[in-house]
Amino acid sequence: MAERLESRGWSLATIKTMLGRLVAKGAISHREDGRRFLYSPAIEREAYVGSESRRFVERLFGGRLSPLVARLAEEDALSDEDITAIEALLKELKS
Repeated sequence: MAERLESRGWSLATIKTMLGRLVAKGAISHREDGRRFLYSPAIEREAYVGSESRRFVERLFGGRLSPLVARLAEEDALSDEDITAIEALLKELKS
């Protein structure tokens, strides 16, 4: 991983700082393997996506989802498949 981030211009010190912060926040865990540390995710992707999605909607749209969907519609960012999926989800939620 460090090699990929270094190729993007990140220094090793920056990478170590980022990893330390992620460990402190409980997002990743680490274990020692000789002189190196091995990192792994400490939370499931689904749980993270759910909590970050809620934070995003709260921060930008005051916790209301309809302004986000309206904005996406205004920008033509919703495909026909997206609209069909949203309609199906709303129908399921109402029943």
